[in-house]
Amino acid sequence: MSKILFIEDEVAIQKTLGESLRSKGYDVQAATDGEMGVRLAKSGKPDLILLDLILPKKHGLDVLKELREDEVTEHIPVMILTNLENVGEVEKAIELGATTYLIKANYSLNEVIEKVEQLLKKSS
Repeated sequence: MSKILFIEDEVAIQKTLGESLRSKGYDVQAATDGEMGVRLAKSGKPDLILLDLILPKKHGLDVLKELREDEVTEHIPVMILTNLENVGEVEKAIELGATTYLIKANYSLNEVIEKVEQLLKKSS
């Protein structure tokens, strides 16, 4: 069973997507701020990380940078899942090593799950 870490501070999104992924058989861990996300990534070594950018305690780009600089987490695929559509943010996330960048408002729940499944297949 693939482990997914979902770093997202919006409880409704965390709950809805988390439950949908669990119903597909994934083991989903939740973090509601950037600091907790980094800790859980290092201790839990997930197969995929879903990361929002606007987070309390540590911005998503700082989380991504820290994950990429640690040998325990540097190879874990990271899907940015945010509402920030700023081209500079997208470029910065890709530069820092994000695997893909999705704008929440542009994707349905099923489309996000499809992307998750594609990423997990690629990385296995």
